[in-house]
Amino acid sequence: MNATPPPPTTFSEDDLLPVSALQHLLFCERQCALIHIEGLWAENRLTVEGRYLHEKAHEGTGETRAGVRIARGLTIRSFRLGIVGVTDVVEFQEREDGLAATPFPVEYKRGRPKAHDADRVQLCAQALCLEETLSVSVPAGALFYGRPRRREEVRFDGRLRALTEDAARRLHALIASRRTPPAVKERKCDRCSLLHVCLPEAMERASAARYFARAVNASLAEEPSGGP
Repeated sequence: MNATPPPPTTFSEDDLLPVSALQHLLFCERQCALIHIEGLWAENRLTVEGRYLHEKAHEGTGETRAGVRIARGLTIRSFRLGIVGVTDVVEFQEREDGLAATPFPVEYKRGRPKAHDADRVQLCAQALCLEETLSVSVPAGALFYGRPRRREEVRFDGRLRALTEDAARRLHALIASRRTPPAVKERKCDRCSLLHVCLPEAMERASAARYFARAVNASLAEEPSGGP
């Protein structure tokens, strides 16, 4: 089997994939493939609430508060990682030493903080895009969750940066493969808007039926021929 070729050191504009796809990938590779390979999408209450929260975050124009300049809906990209997206909010915090203001990305999410890293990776990807574009360090950002209505600060340490870069490589490999991973029913499936498109339980039953049929056929093939 041929090894997967390494990703290019820089991507072209046409090769850029959505930053949001990183969150899809880490939540579920099959969901990511259904959306970004097969072009499928469906709404549920959770996605509608999330979309509304993003729209509210993008409302209005730039403003300045207490030395912090607030930008909304910035288009960002990284040709090194091959990703592109639009930020909810980026706060540019003025520095006392007169150097360039430090960007502080803020991503709005519905619900509560999560145990997994999908949201943090998406935010870190925004930071890496800002660093590449502005040639400035972005040490931290925040996730604003709609349920508790408070920020969770995220430090972009080495572990999170490495996880984000690895996710970008995996995303490009998945899209390049043009293959949708098989369905596996998990507890998180009940929250997915693509549940009725993915049909994980039906897919698992079909796989089990195919396995049983193969096992029966193999058993029959091994039986000796002839009468008693």
